[in-house]
Amino acid sequence: MPPLAPFLSAVFGPLAGFSAGLRSLDFTSSAKPYEDIPMTTAHSPIRVGIIGVGNWARHGHLRVLNLLPQYHLQTVYSERRERAEAAASEYAISQVADSVDALVNNPEVDLVVVLNTAPQHEKTVRAAIAARKDVYCEWPLTTTTADSEHLLHLAKDAGVRHIVGLQRRHAPHNRYLQDLLQQGYVGKVRSVRMHVSMNYFQAQRPNALRWTAPEENYSSVIAIYAGHFLDMLFTATGWPISVSGLMVNQFPKVTIKETGEVLDSTAPDQLVLSGMLEDGGVISIHIEGGKRNGSGVQIDITGDQGDLKITNRSAFGDVGDDYVVEGAHGDNLTLEVLPVPESYQRLPTSSLPSAVLELAELYHVYAQDVAEGTHAAATFNDALRLHQLLDAAKSGTQTPLKRIV
Repeated sequence: MPPLAPFLSAVFGPLAGFSAGLRSLDFTSSAKPYEDIPMTTAHSPIRVGIIGVGNWARHGHLRVLNLLPQYHLQTVYSERRERAEAAASEYAISQVADSVDALVNNPEVDLVVVLNTAPQHEKTVRAAIAARKDVYCEWPLTTTTADSEHLLHLAKDAGVRHIVGLQRRHAPHNRYLQDLLQQGYVGKVRSVRMHVSMNYFQAQRPNALRWTAPEENYSSVIAIYAGHFLDMLFTATGWPISVSGLMVNQFPKVTIKETGEVLDSTAPDQLVLSGMLEDGGVISIHIEGGKRNGSGVQIDITGDQGDLKITNRSAFGDVGDDYVVEGAHGDNLTLEVLPVPESYQRLPTSSLPSAVLELAELYHVYAQDVAEGTHAAATFNDALRLHQLLDAAKSGTQTPLKRIV
């Protein structure tokens, strides 16, 4: 198992396979390439303060922020100072903050990026908002729906920009999928099915994953992975108006590999979700951790005029783990690969893993938002909607979902 896998997740080209009747449709992206985006209006580039230097911060955020010209790594803080100093040395960060308060109140910081553990998010984000700083927080926003709703209200009252780390919605394959659906490739959507599985989160786990065992940490395979993949899928298909679900814990005891220590585990590792989209399409979703073999991602979308299939051999997103989009418009046809058009690619050239490039997409969108006064990046509103969806799934009853404004 890749040592960083629990902190990452995977995502999912001219249009092959279209019928003659659809060739007039334009599925190209209007997104601007990175070199065409103006720098921020407040400060050029965006000066970033990082709070938390764990695996995902090192493997993902620091590499992305170092890649994108719209950002400058200004300062970093970690409870383990040696980690902050190591990051500062590797990425030429000129300042190492002594505390969260010192970082959020630094006048040379435009954007506070919260990357510590989920139970620490609420307090850290509150501090950033109190300092009137724009704030990015990793998903999950907090460990409870109530705390997430409170942070959303605080951010709105303070007038700060807020971003949540739900990056897969912005990935090229997902923007392409959304365009295919909106421009009628499958016609009216009748059903959506998604299965996501990963090898990790089994009964034996490395010590680095001991924090995933208690449900109250909101850091299980369901809290993290279900959140990311549900947001990705429903951004493309539209959100359900009602759902019912089942969450199950099949690993009540977790053994730490390095020490043999046995922990009680209360966090779910299986989610089965059903529901209905606004236009009557039905959804069926299964997300599971601890699958020994054949794990990955498969999405099937059935319409009254065609079908789409989206697959990935991994829910991790390493180099080369790219999504494959297949489709057929018509009746009883063989699915053909639909390569994601080059116009959907908008990042600087790099050798970063696909999961890390998805994160770069979110930062790219946020920089464009700041420069142009838009609000396209995933926000605390989106986090709250996802919290409410998972609450509804956990309830085990058919639950209507309300719109977040």
